[in-house]
Amino acid sequence: MLTTEDTLLDGRVRLRQPREGLRAGHDAVLLAAAVPARPGDAVIELGCGSGAAFLCLAARVPGLQIVAVEREPALAALARENAALNGLAEQVTVIEGDIADRALRRTLPRCAHGFANPPFWEAGTRPPTAIRRAATHEDDSGLAAWTECLAAALAPRGGATLVLPAARFVDGLSAMARAGIGSPALLPLWPRAGVPAKRVLLAGRRDGRGPARVLPGLTLHDAAGPTPEAAAILRDGAALQV
Repeated sequence: MLTTEDTLLDGRVRLRQPREGLRAGHDAVLLAAAVPARPGDAVIELGCGSGAAFLCLAARVPGLQIVAVEREPALAALARENAALNGLAEQVTVIEGDIADRALRRTLPRCAHGFANPPFWEAGTRPPTAIRRAATHEDDSGLAAWTECLAAALAPRGGATLVLPAARFVDGLSAMARAGIGSPALLPLWPRAGVPAKRVLLAGRRDGRGPARVLPGLTLHDAAGPTPEAAAILRDGAALQV
């Protein structure tokens, strides 16, 4: 696999990633910003790819114990390399496995927070490469497998966070509810003011019983470029309250 070495968070994160195919972008950074982890927490990322999201989270929150699950061997190897590249080899465990594997779920530690950027496009026209296809298009298990695996890895009242296309937020909420992840919160991500959201962040808690919430949302760009609020997250690594 040919790779490039890039940076995120204005150079605070170094990332080796595939030259061709799915590459880390705003989704990974925004997902990491929305995870309300505290120093020393145990967290888990499902489908970590080359590690962009957990690296951005670790850059903001020190002392995390991170478990990451990735099905593709080449990407799992890259995630381990990137953990070492960023001085996190002792904090990160990358498990090579499929989140739909119930035997794997039984081995996962109980974590304070779990997060994922799942393959969210439904069956249809698919990318030609297997790795990109696996990263972007769901298989027969759909979003349910991701939320069930998250729930299995969460401690009581543990938090779950997903980034999804806005067109699939109903599916995401339904999958979370079926997995026992309640107290849902929806945060729209608007490309520009007055433009429909293309992405949303969904958050909830294992066995949560609070009411559903729709949060004010985040506008990513204005005429001058990234909005100050977006720049604080994408460049400076600020947290996003969900």
